[in-house]
Amino acid sequence: MTRPSQFSAGLSGTALVIVLCTAQVLVQIGSAVWPALLPGIMPLWALTNSQAGWITSIFLGAYMVAVPVLVPMTDRFDPRLIYLLGVGLTCLGHLLFGLFAEDFWSALFARALTGVGWAETYMTGLKLLADRVEGKLMSRATAGHAASIGISGALSFSFADVLARSFAWPAPFLVASASAAVAWLLVFLTVDRSPPPSESQNGGSVFDFGPVFRNRSAMAYGLLHPHS
Repeated sequence: MTRPSQFSAGLSGTALVIVLCTAQVLVQIGSAVWPALLPGIMPLWALTNSQAGWITSIFLGAYMVAVPVLVPMTDRFDPRLIYLLGVGLTCLGHLLFGLFAEDFWSALFARALTGVGWAETYMTGLKLLADRVEGKLMSRATAGHAASIGISGALSFSFADVLARSFAWPAPFLVASASAAVAWLLVFLTVDRSPPPSESQNGGSVFDFGPVFRNRSAMAYGLLHPHS
């Protein structure tokens, strides 16, 4: 496994964990803005319960569809590049929602972009840590990375209500977009490129999930821990 100092712009393992966990909070702080503001926006846009449900669920739906496509690509391409692309999509999704969303379809599209962005940041962030952090620190890094999602979700509900009351409903989406932009800059400036893939990683199909399905312990863990 590659030593962190070779590919992390001189960051120590602990510093890298702090950077990526901080970036994850910044990029995901807008994840719950829509659910938080839903009661107020539904009558404003005359949305039905079904339409509101679609806008809410498309976030996780886009995540679910994108993960099996994007995460295996981190074995062939630089995970940092995929991570930055995901942060960029998250930033764009929130920006489009705040500036242009005015009905069901525009909101659905913007929300789907943020779902794809989450797929490229959450799992890819773990990949970045796994490639650069070793030993006991890796278990702590995984826990910290997962905890950052809960922290960002809690903050998302809180600041969405405060900003919407003070500046109208688009404000939280615009602030979430700016927060994701800060995360993009943080990772871009502090985390260097990833090590090139090994020859074993270059062999075979990127989307060959056969070994996963044949691994009973991996399948059992995945079924028992669906959010891992």
